Amino acid sequence: MPDGSDFSDKLVYKRVLLKLSGEALMGPSEFGIHMPTCLSFAEEIATAVKNTGVELCLVIGGGNIFRGLQGAANGMERAQADSMGMLATVMNALAMQSALEQIGVPTRVQSAIPMDTVCEPYIRRRAIRHMEKGRVVVFAAGTGNPYFTTDTGAALRAAEMNCGAMFKGTQVDGVYSADPKKDATAERYDQLGYQEVLARDLRVMDASAVSLMRDTNIPIVVFSLHKKGALQDVLLGEGTSTIIS
Repeated sequence: MPDGSDFSDKLVYKRVLLKLSGEALMGPSEFGIHMPTCLSFAEEIATAVKNTGVELCLVIGGGNIFRGLQGAANGMERAQADSMGMLATVMNALAMQSALEQIGVPTRVQSAIPMDTVCEPYIRRRAIRHMEKGRVVVFAAGTGNPYFTTDTGAALRAAEMNCGAMFKGTQVDGVYSADPKKDATAERYDQLGYQEVLARDLRVMDASAVSLMRDTNIPIVVFSLHKKGALQDVLLGEGTSTIIS
């Protein structure tokens, strides 16, 4: 991998965790994985890693394939449903690994649920070493436990990896007071405090994830991954985002 010397002196965060929803991988489809969309995200990640030298890890949700809460609502035992949701995140992680490696980005998938024939088990020190060598690491299967969302899994991994920030790629360019697609008067915030997010119930991430980021003092950066070059811009302290700190 190139050493990222072009922009490395402007890099705000040396190591970040990028959280994507499973729904982001659906693209124009109504279900499942849309590989052209995965490839467009992979290109954004590849450009940012190449140009800045950032150490990057990823967590992807599983809602495009299966949601544990939905399964539980339909009568399935919650722990069993959550296990199925965790397996969905492994499928998404493998799809993103395939997309990244197609364009020359060395990538490792680590799963909190051991499945040695398809990916590595989650080993904290090995994951850190992968990133130090310029590899992207995709963490799958959440925390490995039921009753925790992938938001909480992402927050946990960001803390364990000593990340400078957790980036959340969304459909919009930051945090708003209401859904800007439904409410034209919605106000966008440039900065928010962790406590403000929790008190106003802004639903950026679930409360346990925000609380963990507050306790570990890791900022959450919310931005739109659908705008070309947005990931690199935000890594360099440019572009449009909301910073929760």
